[in-house]
Amino acid sequence: QVQLVESGGGLVQAGGSLRLSCAASGRTFTNYDLGWLRKAPGKEREFVAASRRSGGTTYYADSVKGRFTISRDNAKNTVYLQMNSLKPEDTAVYYCAADLRVVTPLRNDYWGQGTQVTVSS
Repeated sequence: QVQLVESGGGLVQAGGSLRLSCAASGRTFTNYDLGWLRKAPGKEREFVAASRRSGGTTYYADSVKGRFTISRDNAKNTVYLQMNSLKPEDTAVYYCAADLRVVTPLRNDYWGQGTQVTVSS
């Protein structure tokens, strides 16, 4: 059974940092795009960041560029999201996702259950 399990969410003050982890099990994800998406209350789910299959190319939403860093450890089947300079508008449920093609906000091969990130002002 394939599972993606997120951890590392929580409550932090504006300007603070959090590091999310997503541990994948059930198969090897070396050939998958791994990424993070988020959904804030009353908003559509949106793309945050993705790491392409080889791990050499990363993509970010404009809203998080320069503040968030995605990385992956293929040996551990794990993807991380380091979030710095957090803002209240970063408050959302963050989801890890894996896809053989491209991680998108709407459709992916595999999803995690989500982890809540709350940034207080």
